[in-house]
Amino acid sequence: MTEASRIRSLDVVRGVVMVLMAIDHVRVYSGVPPGGPTAGVFFTRWVTHFCAPAFVFLAGTSAFLHGRRLGDRGALARYLAIRGLMLVLLEVTVIRFSWTFNVAYSTFILAGVIWMLGWCMVLMAPLVYLRTRTMAIAGICLMLFQQLFGLVPRLLPPPVQATVAPVWNFFYPSGAPGWPGITILYVIVPWLGVMAAGYAFGAIMIRDPAERRRLCLRIGLSATALFAVLAAITIVAVPADGDAAPALFRALNPSKYPVSQPFLLMTLGPMIALLPPAERARGWAADAFLTFGRVPLFYYLLHIPLIHLTALAVWYLRDGSPHMDWFATAPYVGIAPEQQWGLPLLYLVFLIDVAVLYGACRWYESRRHLRRAPAETAAAAV
Repeated sequence: MTEASRIRSLDVVRGVVMVLMAIDHVRVYSGVPPGGPTAGVFFTRWVTHFCAPAFVFLAGTSAFLHGRRLGDRGALARYLAIRGLMLVLLEVTVIRFSWTFNVAYSTFILAGVIWMLGWCMVLMAPLVYLRTRTMAIAGICLMLFQQLFGLVPRLLPPPVQATVAPVWNFFYPSGAPGWPGITILYVIVPWLGVMAAGYAFGAIMIRDPAERRRLCLRIGLSATALFAVLAAITIVAVPADGDAAPALFRALNPSKYPVSQPFLLMTLGPMIALLPPAERARGWAADAFLTFGRVPLFYYLLHIPLIHLTALAVWYLRDGSPHMDWFATAPYVGIAPEQQWGLPLLYLVFLIDVAVLYGACRWYESRRHLRRAPAETAAAAV
């Protein structure tokens, strides 16, 4: 999208979740577990749950807006297919190396969020020919009835099932052993539904600002309220044993792998409700989030190696060794509790990394603006 056609609130909210994402990735290299018995550890992980849903949903919305600018569904389909394949390639090469700083690709490949985002874009390419309402219905159905896809391999004859089930794991867990050396973090099916719903949501974002804000609040608050009701029912209906986490922690911890319907309600609802205030947000913080949100791929490709390098430096200063071998299969990391960072150190490193990322993103955005200006001037002169 051109600068003039961008919707500010989308970039601000995208920037917010990108900053939250950095907390989780610093946490990986700190050894702090993904959630835990204390409120500090639990909410350090919980706030980052909003990242993947918002990223995928807003990618769909951006695709819708980009398609309107192109005015050609065929051109949009080609754009999504090419960009999606590029993201898949980046995941298994550059991003994989950034996580681990090793080239042992035959022993560990991660099918992570960028892998999933790329394949969702590829699968979205033929779907852009559907009507927007049909896209919305398809997206919601994929989210609501995702578990049905886990049954597909079981319906096949045993010889076929043995061949199909490992591949099907990329779409939805089949119960079969996965491919050696490949770890699937994000399956495709429910996330394709999130992107399709986000695409259809683009039709709301182009409405009159007052109507757009009203609909965003209605949708976002309704989804959040529905999650609250389902969470309360679950806590009351499912008895907790003596070692169970507090009720609030259990209510705020629906399944993420694979992503569950309550998880999507919990994350997408507040994100959509945040769009109206984000549209009116001003000040240095809003401008910083706006900067991040305008260069998401640059940010993503930079933030993992930066966080990795910063963590190695901290480990060296603290222990006299960077412990590089601990991160050979990052983001899957296991560090003994007595060696993990405390939360104050985690958040200090996070703030330093975000400050560095802000400077880099601001520089990149200014360079991109300078490259764009001559082309816009020439076009205006024609």
